[in-house]
Order: sequence, then C-alpha cells, then structure tokens
Amino acid sequence: MGRRNSERRCMVTREKKPPEHLIRFVVGPNSQIVPDLAAKLPGRGMWLSASRDVLDSPRAQQSFSREAKEKVSVPDCLADLVEKGLVQRMLDCISLARRAGQVVCGFQKSREWITSGKGGVVIRSEHASLDEFARLMSGRRSLSVVTVPERILVSAFSRDRAVYAVMAQGALAHRLIAEYERFSGVAKSLLPDPARVIKEQAEL
Repeated sequence: MGRRNSERRCMVTREKKPPEHLIRFVVGPNSQIVPDLAAKLPGRGMWLSASRDVLDSPRAQQSFSREAKEKVSVPDCLADLVEKGLVQRMLDCISLARRAGQVVCGFQKSREWITSGKGGVVIRSEHASLDEFARLMSGRRSLSVVTVPERILVSAFSRDRAVYAVMAQGALAHRLIAEYERFSGVAKSLLPDPARVIKEQAEL
C-alpha cells in the first residue's frame, strides 16, 4: 500500500490521507477505470477515499475524466466492485496466514491464543453471538477485532461453519486490519462492531 509517510489526495473530498485509507484507480484497457486495490498497477494513480458515499457520488465520475485528461468509462456500481475486491483481499490475507501457521480457527483455539497474548487480531463472523463473543474476549478488550462476512472464514478454513479466528501479531495482522478499515467504509451493509457494543454494555 505504499509508505505510511506518503499521503494522497482524494479527488472528491480533496482531503490528504495515507494511501491505506484510500482506493487507487488507474485507466485500463479501452479507457476503462480499474480499481487498483494493491496500488501496484502501472499508470497514473487516481485516489478516492474508502467511502461508499464518495465512490457513488456523481463528482467521482466527473473527477476520473478530469484527472485522466481523457474521456473514461466508469463501471456501473463502482462501490460494489471495490467492496467485492476488498472481501477477496481479506480472504487472501487470512488464507496466507493459515498456510503460514499464523492463524487459528474455532472458539477454543482462539481463546488459547487470546489468553496467551499471541493474538494480534480477532476475526469474528458477522453472525456470531454477542454473548459468546464476550466470553471469548473476556479480559482482553484491547485486542483489535474485525467483523467479516461469514463466507470469508468459511472459505479460508474450508469449513461448513466458521465463527471465530485469531491471527498472530505481525505484518499479516496489520494488513488485515488495514483492509478491514477500507472495507468498513465501502461496505453496503454496516457490520456490527461487537467490541464497541460490549464496552457500552459494561459501562451501563
């Protein structure tokens, strides 16, 4: 995603942000706008905030032609296309961690990694029970948590059902959190933030 110290300007909001908070686009074949989620494709990069409102705005479509200095074709449902790509990137990240032995799945194994301090990020399916999640996290509220579409864990671990996973601390955990933050801004349906809900309940 580029160096953290470098910033890019969103074409619509004009805000400067680190690249990991934005979506890069390039002009592909037939003057078609192509999302470059890894920020590695050749060509002049055009950046938009990782926000569904920004991606869906008429100003975004106008900005592409202005920045590209040519008439370009913008895919229908651009935000949906980006969302699908970010889901795949989260799946790829978890699958890579699995092959490297840096992630475990299941309540018991996840709890063991959490209590031992090995965990860097907790991954929770969108349909997981809040009460069960509270038991999983008991005493460890400082850990980062990402809530992902159910199909991600099911696919990553080749199971009929997968609810919880924990990824070890390290570069892959940081990468997953960054992809999740972009996904959260782009997703059509806002996934629940169980850590926030549990914290609010504890404060009542």
